[in-house]
Amino acid sequence: MTDMFRLDGKVAVVTGGGRGIGVMMARGLLQAGATVYLSSRKKAELDAAVAELSVHGPVQAIPADLGTIDGVQALVADLAERTDAVHALYNNAGAAWGAPLGEFPESGFDKVFNVNVKGLLFTLQAVARVMIEKGTGGKIINLASQAGRRGDPLVTVYGASKAAVISITQSAGLALISHRINVNGIAPGVVDTPMWDRVDSLYAKYQGLPIGEKKKRVGAAVPYGRMGVPEDHVGAAVFLASPDSDYVVAQTLGVDGGNWMA
Repeated sequence: MTDMFRLDGKVAVVTGGGRGIGVMMARGLLQAGATVYLSSRKKAELDAAVAELSVHGPVQAIPADLGTIDGVQALVADLAERTDAVHALYNNAGAAWGAPLGEFPESGFDKVFNVNVKGLLFTLQAVARVMIEKGTGGKIINLASQAGRRGDPLVTVYGASKAAVISITQSAGLALISHRINVNGIAPGVVDTPMWDRVDSLYAKYQGLPIGEKKKRVGAAVPYGRMGVPEDHVGAAVFLASPDSDYVVAQTLGVDGGNWMA
């Protein structure tokens, strides 16, 4: 038996790669032997991530706003100039916005759905076309969330966007497996990142809680005993990109410390 979960000679793209889970996914891919291209609309974050990750393997930055079709097309065009093939895509770029249902603005809806659904879908479509054209097959991993599997009164639109990610994963998985392109997802639970600090502030504002209290409560409620951290998702990310997951199709894997049983 060969070493498991190896990605030697593979090329992987990580969107939303400037911080948090994206950076940790990229590190895991590099350590497994892949060449990694990081994409984000924030160039300064990308440059910092590349500097941090370069000790683990070959990594380059491609700034792009994947909330727009032009940004998706620019990403794929840039990739075509740098590499002959793409073997794995991590659709990790995401946006969050929360407010009570009666106060949620149209601008917030557009921001969340443009990145989490529209951007994810058309990035998937564009990279899948490259994989089909090259005949290489590949792995596409979409970042969902436990929020896509249960409701919450303050994150109606974010939860709906992540439910859409799970549905897209199922449909795209069935559509693309005949090309030997596996589409799967990862659904984190509550993860200790800067985004969750913003969520904590949201609950503080609308539920009258002290800053840090909601974060403390949700961490204590996780069966594992704590909030997740970005490093907790690396194993799932590398597995789903590797040949060892070839028979896994159209699934969304919960990586949440037992917080939600799908």
